[in-house]
Amino acid sequence: MTMRVTRIADAEPFAPVGHEGVGPVRLQGGASTPTTDFTVALSHYLPGGAAGLAPQEAETVYVVLSGELVMMAEGAEETLGAFDSVHFTVGTMRTVENRTNLSASMLVIRATS
Repeated sequence: MTMRVTRIADAEPFAPVGHEGVGPVRLQGGASTPTTDFTVALSHYLPGGAAGLAPQEAETVYVVLSGELVMMAEGAEETLGAFDSVHFTVGTMRTVENRTNLSASMLVIRATS
């Protein structure tokens, strides 16, 4: 099969360790898809939602789709808005926080190897 569609209604929810007030769904990758080199997830951060301090296990790109999220890594802090993106290398210690009163959504693209 050369094209695989995942409808948002069929996306698999999951609960990553260290995330509070975050509702992610897997769009591509994981056990239910044939994707082998990367995963794609959509994460919704409620106001006050956060991903706690943790090392990136693989090369990862975050793309904020709506709202604002604060990324902190290695002593630096950046606020990202809609369509801003950030790249993290393997091992980077990072946190993600929604410090606003509005929900935020982010696409997460992560290498699997």
